[in-house]
Amino acid sequence: MIDAVGVPNSILLLGGTSEIGLAIVRRLAGGRSVRVVLAARQTDRRSRAAEELTAAGCTVETLDFDAHDTDGHAELMHKAFAGGDIDVAVVAFGILGDAETAWQCLDAAVEMATVNYTAAVSTGVALAQRFRQQGHGAIVALSSVAAERVRRSNFMYGSSKAGMDAFYTGLTEALRPSGVRVTVVRPGFVKTKMTDGMAPTPLSSTAEQVADVVADAVRNRRELVWVPAPWRIVMSVLRHLPRPIFRRLPI
Repeated sequence: MIDAVGVPNSILLLGGTSEIGLAIVRRLAGGRSVRVVLAARQTDRRSRAAEELTAAGCTVETLDFDAHDTDGHAELMHKAFAGGDIDVAVVAFGILGDAETAWQCLDAAVEMATVNYTAAVSTGVALAQRFRQQGHGAIVALSSVAAERVRRSNFMYGSSKAGMDAFYTGLTEALRPSGVRVTVVRPGFVKTKMTDGMAPTPLSSTAEQVADVVADAVRNRRELVWVPAPWRIVMSVLRHLPRPIFRRLPI
């Protein structure tokens, strides 16, 4: 169970090598002995992440997770919950890809849609079933401000995140009667290895800043947060701009 100060006893990270996801785990754990389940492909990065969390005092389990293997997602959840209840599950996997390749290459387009949307829905449904059975817990879904109004510059990524965002927003309402909370997180540009080589945009943030917002949202039962907070105002304006004006913006 999540204690009185918002610290969970167990965390599942789907996308166990995600810089943002790992920052969230560290922030939620707060240096305490928390059970952490890292679900990711078996790589050196996963091994290093497990070693670092163990050194920080966590009890770490690792599970093989392939976003493409939707048939195996229910079994993955069975294994994750086999060691006891999960207090917080963080859905942090996804791909950014090359924006121009993504809409001109069929394989790249299908890959992005599969990982960012289909797999997010598949794992979300499997998570919901488990959380409803245990009757408590929180799901954190990492969306993006790109989901709020799709831009020409990255419309394949934005459209995949828009679908993912809509699903978890709906899941928020569907799970509320069961006592399970869902938090949708909409960061702007985050400085990570995934975005190396890309020019940071205004209102950029770090993985640690995202983690601080998420930890506060989990503690205070918030269902939707932007990182940083001013993105909420910016996107409120952009959502209502007429298309002829919106398309002229340098974004």
